[in-house]
Amino acid sequence: MWWGTTIEAPDPGGLAKFYAELLGWHIGHEEPGTAVVAASPQGPFFVFQQADGYRAPVWPPVDGEQRPMMHFDFQVGDLDAAVAEAVALGATVAEFQPQENVRVLFDPAGHPFCLCFDEA
Repeated sequence: MWWGTTIEAPDPGGLAKFYAELLGWHIGHEEPGTAVVAASPQGPFFVFQQADGYRAPVWPPVDGEQRPMMHFDFQVGDLDAAVAEAVALGATVAEFQPQENVRVLFDPAGHPFCLCFDEA
């Protein structure tokens, strides 16, 4: 059973707050060096863990630079509104956009994530 995902961050509490607000989830636990965001008391969970020497990944990937190892994809009903909300929370829009119905953004720690238009 999948419980959740752990993400390294230079500021775990700040990144937890960003994703909690972006997703409408809540911060379920916080202590020095670790913060947990939960969809419900049963999960799934995002755990943000302190990473000393953290280097943000580069998008699109560049030889010799820190590569993105993973990213989140979130489906949204209104792509423009979702991008505006994410930016208001502290995200930045990536310069390179590979698809018309997807927007690549960076969270406050520099992790890429995608907002994907869902026509349903």
